[in-house]
Amino acid sequence: MSAIDLNARASRDFDAKLRETTTLLQQAARDYAPLAAGAAPRISQASSLGAEDMVISHLINSLQLDIGIFVLETGRLHSETLDLLGRLSASSRAPVQVFTPAPESVVQFVARESQDAMYKSIDLRKACCNIRKMEPLSRALKGKAAWITGLRREQSGARAEVPLIDTSDATRVKLNPLANWTWSDVWHFIAIQQIDYNPLHDQFYPSIGCAPCTRAVSAGEDFRAGRWWWEDEAAKECGLHVKASTVPERTIP
Repeated sequence: MSAIDLNARASRDFDAKLRETTTLLQQAARDYAPLAAGAAPRISQASSLGAEDMVISHLINSLQLDIGIFVLETGRLHSETLDLLGRLSASSRAPVQVFTPAPESVVQFVARESQDAMYKSIDLRKACCNIRKMEPLSRALKGKAAWITGLRREQSGARAEVPLIDTSDATRVKLNPLANWTWSDVWHFIAIQQIDYNPLHDQFYPSIGCAPCTRAVSAGEDFRAGRWWWEDEAAKECGLHVKASTVPERTIP
């Protein structure tokens, strides 16, 4: 059974959620438009190529918004994810930029700690994430006033209060246009729009990251149970979406 067959069911207020998401993206494209003709947009989508991010990329393209897309290619992604990246890059109206870790940093870390150091300790796993994700992310966001993620409140307890518009970082605004969507909403939209998605979702991978750090989940397990499954639940973030404190949610104008 495919992920669409298993999950695609719109919630009763799905149309309102879609309008909310569309309005937020359109407003963001206006608020963070390039400052000069031919310049890069001051806002970009961070795509993990998961189901949520493919929905957002589809909306950016179908609405013809001046919003870029970037992917962090860590060097440890599944082949299915890399194949999807190739298809998205070839079909996307919006430019898709790929950021990779600094080769020397990876070589030194692997030589010192081994290829599978993430299994040895939380500190080493986070050090690996820092090299493969956080440093490339800092380059991807350089010069950006805002960025877009696929975070949803339903994904985990740590994300239960994700706002649509997050201003907790003084450096740039983070927009989470699917914050109110359910997993079933995501798959309903994928089904009706025939959006391409990672085939690993059909193999019970709701959350897909690096291959050594991702497994399929069983019925009844948490959405992110397959991420860093050997660690304590409270540690299950790579650093991309960790907040220092909770801030009031801004509303859409």
